[in-house]
Amino acid sequence: MRTPPPPVRVPRHVPLVHLVRDGIVESVHHGSVVVLGPGGDVEFAAGDVEAACYPRSAFKPVQAAAMLRAGLPLRGGLLAVATASHSGEEQHITAARDILRQAGLTEDTLRTPADLPLDPWERSEWIASGRRPRPIVHNCSGKHAAMLLTSVRRGWSTDDYLDPRHPLQQAIAETAEELTGESVAGVSTDGCGAPLFAVSLLGLTRAIGRIGSAPASTGEGLLAEAMVRHPDMVSGTRRDNFGLMRAVPGLIAKDGFEAVQVAALPDGRAVGVKIADGSDRARMPATAAALAVCGVDPSLLTEFAEAPVLGGGRVVGRLRATGELAAAAETPSGHGVGRGGRQSSGRR
Repeated sequence: MRTPPPPVRVPRHVPLVHLVRDGIVESVHHGSVVVLGPGGDVEFAAGDVEAACYPRSAFKPVQAAAMLRAGLPLRGGLLAVATASHSGEEQHITAARDILRQAGLTEDTLRTPADLPLDPWERSEWIASGRRPRPIVHNCSGKHAAMLLTSVRRGWSTDDYLDPRHPLQQAIAETAEELTGESVAGVSTDGCGAPLFAVSLLGLTRAIGRIGSAPASTGEGLLAEAMVRHPDMVSGTRRDNFGLMRAVPGLIAKDGFEAVQVAALPDGRAVGVKIADGSDRARMPATAAALAVCGVDPSLLTEFAEAPVLGGGRVVGRLRATGELAAAAETPSGHGVGRGGRQSSGRR
């Protein structure tokens, strides 16, 4: 059941993450966080989770779900890269080219801006070899290639596939409203040039929970399976979402610019995080705390829960969750996920 669009207002964020240096709080990151139970009910929320926000690349699983419904034929790693903000590693660029090849198109058809690899090491190697920025290297090229393939399969035009009035983008908007359970609050343009739909953090988290728990026979189930089995294609081998999905059995996770993060487990439990100032350093400590609230074994989250603060090359403090979120993480829900994972998902 769809509700009216979320209100457009300045979100009422709360402190989520502290940077503590030698016992003194040096910086505070405000934000909002929501934790949903298996049935989609709110089990914990802090901040303003009902205000409209732009999900940025955390929206990509929803876009991919819409493309599958429209006839996108991809599976496995190629489907995973359709959800990706990829690092620009060789396997990512090869996958985007493979998708374009299936569409009978070339790289020239992509409307992504020319870019260098997102991963710093890959970027340095790219520059050192004398290569220039290219659209295929943009971190969203997998999504764009999938949009083009979907359009070709449906007989839709490809030169205007980024127009919000294009049938593909209309299908994405409809799927977004169905999965989030709310009407879209507004439309903008993402950094890659694709239409970007504003939804609430609660709605976005509801959508990722529905994708993560979808039956394996459905398009959303195939999507979740692809993300779980190919986490390297969703991000990159040196990225925190790759590590998080490898650490927590059955988890799907997707980040977005301006410090947005969503994650979901196969039973529908899901978390959503938005850091108010867009600082990426606070995103993962808040996410790890939210997953602990969700019932994930904290021992699986140690690498992500805190980041060291250095002084003179030695650790003098920590970046960690605080306030309501930290307190809730110490008394998690009764739903557990340990190192063995849940056997019912079949995704690990």
